[in-house]
Amino acid sequence: MKTLNDFDFKGKKAVIRVDFNVPLDDNFNVTDDTRIVAAKPTIDKILKDGGSAILMSHLGRPKGKEEKYSLKHIVAKTSEVLGVNVKFVNDCIGAEAEKAAADLQPGEVLLLENLRFYKEEEAGDENFAKKLADLGDIYVNDAFGTAHRAHASTTIIAKFFPENKCFGSLLAKEIESLNKVLKDSKKPVTAVLGGSKVSSKITVIENILDKVDHMIIGGGMTFTFIKAQGGKIGDSICEDDKLDLALDIMAKAKEKNVQLHIPVDVIAADAFSNDANTKVTDVNAIPDGWQGLDAGPKSLENFKKVILESKTILWNGPLGVFEMENFSNGTIELGNFIAEATEKGAFSLVGGGDSVAAVKQFGLEPKMSYVSTGGGAMLEMLEGKTLPGIAAILE
Repeated sequence: MKTLNDFDFKGKKAVIRVDFNVPLDDNFNVTDDTRIVAAKPTIDKILKDGGSAILMSHLGRPKGKEEKYSLKHIVAKTSEVLGVNVKFVNDCIGAEAEKAAADLQPGEVLLLENLRFYKEEEAGDENFAKKLADLGDIYVNDAFGTAHRAHASTTIIAKFFPENKCFGSLLAKEIESLNKVLKDSKKPVTAVLGGSKVSSKITVIENILDKVDHMIIGGGMTFTFIKAQGGKIGDSICEDDKLDLALDIMAKAKEKNVQLHIPVDVIAADAFSNDANTKVTDVNAIPDGWQGLDAGPKSLENFKKVILESKTILWNGPLGVFEMENFSNGTIELGNFIAEATEKGAFSLVGGGDSVAAVKQFGLEPKMSYVSTGGGAMLEMLEGKTLPGIAAILE
């Protein structure tokens, strides 16, 4: 696996695919710079070697060239994070981009305009990829968030750098952390899978059953499993067409000696609202008109025991509707248990939009071993898929 350390960037121009798809407010200010900060070590190493960096990214889902999706809005924040005055060019290919890249001096950083202003980017167009490749000497992919897409800048471009391509430090760290869970994990291994739908996690569940000792199921998925076993779930969310699938997963877990832990009680509410009336009820006896919105106290006690005995923990998906304060306790407590296990030497990997949002919101991020930056990409790796952006560097 070629990384930055396999290259000396002195006098070289590195074309780096970063993931600067960051949120902006109505005045185009960056509201969360996590992704820019995450790319800093890669850019720092290249500049320190005496090289220059040409950054390419997408922002949002523009339909053609749209002012609101211009990367010019993030130039100031990127300059601030990198501690370098970042140059910007109004295009990512063509004469203007070529001149800006050619004029770039060692120690300088150039940010290209939004790649998705061209439909060729998402189409994986070879000619477009070649134009991007011509801007530099070495290709660095540091965008885990888009590694599962075979786009021009994430995959196709790599073929124009047969010897001169590598992973940036962020992407290398993502691969290493996922491999720690999937390949080199210390036992016991526990996977916590939350969120609302079994259907969106089914391939993950099937792929990791061979690799884990314990699986905790939480969030809205719980009720599909409970109903499948004949429990009463009131008005709780449920995928009625996935009841057989839930039973099938339970049978497979048993066959593979994986202990499946499902909530035994929930915080139920009489409406989907933070102001609803609430009560603790057994998970399989939720009254009509009530719905389970968070894990209950007995469930959390059970989960705590499992997590504190684990040496490797994967967390993907919340235990309840954590966006509402009255139903956030299960997710917060779960985070605290994982933090405690991590402090005692366990390796914890958190990934997937909602879990990442939760650990950030509740100040738990520094207490985890690794928080992944790519939701969809991480899920696909957990499903056992080879991501095109990763394969392209390894070829």
